[in-house]
Amino acid sequence: MSTFTVYFCGTGSNRFDDQHHSYWNGELVSTLANNTLDKEFAHWIVLDGPGSGNLQSDELTIQTKDHPYAGVAFGTGWEENVNHAVNMIKGDVAWKRQKLTQENFDRLKEAGIPIHEVEEEGRFWWRTYDYGNRKVTQQDLQQGIIRMFRKDGILPTQVNLVGWSRGGISCHMLANAMLADPELKHIPVNIFAVDPVPGILNFQLEKVTLGNNVKEYVGLYARDERSKGFACVIPMTAANTKVSIYPMFGRHGTLVGNAAPDGNKGTKALAEPGEIVRHLAEVCLTRWDVSLDKMLMLDDRAIEQRQKAILAQESDYINMQKHSYTLITENEKGERAVSLGSKGMGFSEVNGPYLSPATGLSADLSMDRTLYKHIR
Repeated sequence: MSTFTVYFCGTGSNRFDDQHHSYWNGELVSTLANNTLDKEFAHWIVLDGPGSGNLQSDELTIQTKDHPYAGVAFGTGWEENVNHAVNMIKGDVAWKRQKLTQENFDRLKEAGIPIHEVEEEGRFWWRTYDYGNRKVTQQDLQQGIIRMFRKDGILPTQVNLVGWSRGGISCHMLANAMLADPELKHIPVNIFAVDPVPGILNFQLEKVTLGNNVKEYVGLYARDERSKGFACVIPMTAANTKVSIYPMFGRHGTLVGNAAPDGNKGTKALAEPGEIVRHLAEVCLTRWDVSLDKMLMLDDRAIEQRQKAILAQESDYINMQKHSYTLITENEKGERAVSLGSKGMGFSEVNGPYLSPATGLSADLSMDRTLYKHIR
């Protein structure tokens, strides 16, 4: 059996956020990626979120542009991430960045590597620079790693997807892209999504539904988020998909390691939700044949201690509900607004026998130690 895991960072987030000051012990998705022990490119990749600065453009197998504002507002750029992930699953390099950028050129010059000088063309107002060609591209190196380390064949026999925010929605998009691809539609997919939020005007079918290639879906949702435009998605799934969704105290960022009192900026105060979510992600990934370093390894007693700490500070979490990332708050019948597929409703209305556990987002947040038994 061969496994390939794709980590999708959220809007404005990137693979280096395991060191970001807003997260007391690292942002979840980037931390999981950096703690993955398997071979990058052959067995896993991590993709920066929309609006994060296009820092990975040199590595991607498709040509991309930076969308700093549209990326944050509308998610522009996530289609390129999905297309690149499809290429990496296939081990197929569709495009290579053969031209050196100024950054590449300067780095090689500083290292003393012999290289042609920059060629200039044009006049003062429209001068262009040619920094030369690469003999070996980043994409060539990735393809070489794939061929060397995928010993059981190029195509994996299982794909795992992990994402937060628009990264969670990107998991939905990639699973559907795989289902539509004749080469990939037979590969089973597991998804661990943390508060998947598409943003305004982004509730198209491929973002809010999943097909029969998804074997298991695990989702954690922030009970206390009230930001306008932050309605989270619980996807409609096929009958054969095991779906386990859970409510969690805190806001959108709380679940991935932001422990600030308002869920955005401030000192570490409310860390327990992020710790529980990280532990559950590690448990699921381990079940799905991913090797991880620096796992929390929380036992039942440790989880129960964190649950008690959360309940003791419930008023602090309720106080979060007056804050908004977008300056405007919204609610549905006093609860967080969510979308079951493309249908809007209140947070606790999402429950039913198709879920495991059936309580879904109406689960009692006193959270005894058996709540997560379905995914452990």
